[in-house]
Amino acid sequence: MSAVIDFPPVTRSALRIVGGSVPVPVSGGRTVPYANLDYAASAPCLEPVRDALDAALPYYSSVHRGAGYASQVTTDRYERARETVRAFVGAWQRDAVVFTRNTTDAMNLLSHVLPRGTTVVVFESEHHANLLPWQRGNRVVRLPAPHSPAAAVAAAGEALRSAPSGPRLLVVTAASNVTGELWPVAELARVARQHGARIAVDAAQFVAHRPLDMAALDVDYVAFSGHKLYAPFGAGCLVGRADWLRAAEPYLLGGGATAAVGERVTWSADPEQRHEAGTPNVLGVVALAAACEALSDWDSLVAEEERLLDRLRTGLAAIPGVRELSLWGDQNPRVGIVSFVVEGRDSRALATALSDQYGIGVRDGKFCAHPFVRRLVGEGSGGCESDGTALRASFGIGTTGEHIDRLLAALRRLAV
Repeated sequence: MSAVIDFPPVTRSALRIVGGSVPVPVSGGRTVPYANLDYAASAPCLEPVRDALDAALPYYSSVHRGAGYASQVTTDRYERARETVRAFVGAWQRDAVVFTRNTTDAMNLLSHVLPRGTTVVVFESEHHANLLPWQRGNRVVRLPAPHSPAAAVAAAGEALRSAPSGPRLLVVTAASNVTGELWPVAELARVARQHGARIAVDAAQFVAHRPLDMAALDVDYVAFSGHKLYAPFGAGCLVGRADWLRAAEPYLLGGGATAAVGERVTWSADPEQRHEAGTPNVLGVVALAAACEALSDWDSLVAEEERLLDRLRTGLAAIPGVRELSLWGDQNPRVGIVSFVVEGRDSRALATALSDQYGIGVRDGKFCAHPFVRRLVGEGSGGCESDGTALRASFGIGTTGEHIDRLLAALRRLAV
């Protein structure tokens, strides 16, 4: 009996989020519709993702090796998710798709499989998920935040040229989780090739905002998380070349990673099974694949995001004492992420006031990018900015002009 089930197709039009108008309490005993401007931390769930989970749950069972019908159905859906993710990022058919917990887990997996003696080149402007994992047993070259995209390419090229013989890996972000600025991934991939290096891309803040094509960009590895892609159910992935994954010891030791166990252990030759020991987060993977299927009308999504982004940045620039954080200036392309400081005001106090008084959710702190945020804010500059923290407003599907306007009106009152 075939285990293939034609589940309802994922809805691609009129994308809506779950809880888009959920009421939240504010001071004075009132409630207001929540203005969620914290998408860069975790995006809300898309309705098509929820619907995909509702369809999958009745058949939820163990994956792989199960003879029962529900297990066959679940295994089929889990494995088909790899193809969905592969197509979503434009990977080669020969590339591996390893499911992980999140981007941090994916980058730690890649660090684990690096050949001995690999030189890793990374910029200090990275999120900690792409800054810290490489310190285990590798030669790490940490570059300062570049003053322009061209300077980033030149610095990466010089670091790779100067690296000792042996494997080399350049790791970069596609979009900054602090400023939203887009990095020159294609140019960085080109310079990596010139020096015989591979390139890994942290796409966590990119894939929810722009289409990605690994083959066109000529990148070797991509990592991202479902919880930033409107699939907040605890799954992520590492997509890329299979040879290092196939050659390395399993990331986790346990069931599923093995081909045979006796006095000696033979590990699975399949690079995906080799690094997915234990029972995987099946529903998280189903959600991740559903989000990948749902995001297709990029022209409309990008146009709406850029309209809201211009509205937010123009409004912030008009408020005295507000300074937007930027690495490469106002004109560099970016996604819907804006970080800023308010002169003389504590970021945590402002974030709390925005929530308590206006029902607005933003992020405050250093955004798991401590070296970068400290550089942009300027520790020692005086006032409350000297603690190196900032505010971040981020948005996507479900964000409205009213959300942006509410934030700007609140900041005009709170910044005085």
